Amino acid sequence: MSAGLAVHEITVVSNEAAADGLMRVVLSAPALAAAIEPGQFVNVHVPGDASQILRIPLSFSCADAEAGTVEIVYAVVGDGTRRLSEMAAGESSTAVGPCGNPWPAVPGAGRACVVAGGVGVTPVVACARMLAAADVPFDAVVGAQTAARLWGADVLCGLGAGEVVVTTDDGTAGRTGFTTDALADLLAKRRYDVVYTCGPEVMMAGVARLCHEAGVRCLVSMERMMCCGFGACGTCNVAMVDGTYKSCCKDGPVFDAEEVAW
Repeated sequence: MSAGLAVHEITVVSNEAAADGLMRVVLSAPALAAAIEPGQFVNVHVPGDASQILRIPLSFSCADAEAGTVEIVYAVVGDGTRRLSEMAAGESSTAVGPCGNPWPAVPGAGRACVVAGGVGVTPVVACARMLAAADVPFDAVVGAQTAARLWGADVLCGLGAGEVVVTTDDGTAGRTGFTTDALADLLAKRRYDVVYTCGPEVMMAGVARLCHEAGVRCLVSMERMMCCGFGACGTCNVAMVDGTYKSCCKDGPVFDAEEVAW
């Protein structure tokens, strides 16, 4: 196991619906909460099925070192996350972490923008907390399929975002359309030094293209099937523009968008 990683005992404090198809679990894990940085992730063992030997990699939205808790907003998309959604307060398990590399701070950044699509909002909210703590002004774009599946816009407002643009595929909240359309409008009217993004890969590719055209640095949090979480299994490769491959779990999940072969 890589340096810095450890197996942590975790106990569910609360586990409730955050939006349609999204759950918000708060875990008591003091050492993990003190060590993990925005952009990193944890690999959680979900009990209940002995045949499922792989842990579930999950991003976090808030780590409170004082309270000793880690908040994770996750999508219920398979048997593992379904079983996680059924864990009640007081139930315990283990998690490996902190995994991966954090969002990098950009020295001298005058203004940032964060762009989230779907459950990609989870690490983006953690990023916004980092920006707020560093007094870096930022705007935000949050996209979801429908209003019922939207989470995070109010949190970002509370963290001090100057402008929060909500997009939904069906127009039930905010503006109808895609996060890339909203970002294009923001880039046209305001100068940013860096854009941080996480969401569906097609969305991030679009964000990367817009940032490249505008000459703005773009940092992306990639998603792959990260079976081990620390670079041993080789299942989470990300293709680079130089023809090489990097591990999403060990070298990422955060990459400079200019490095990625979209």
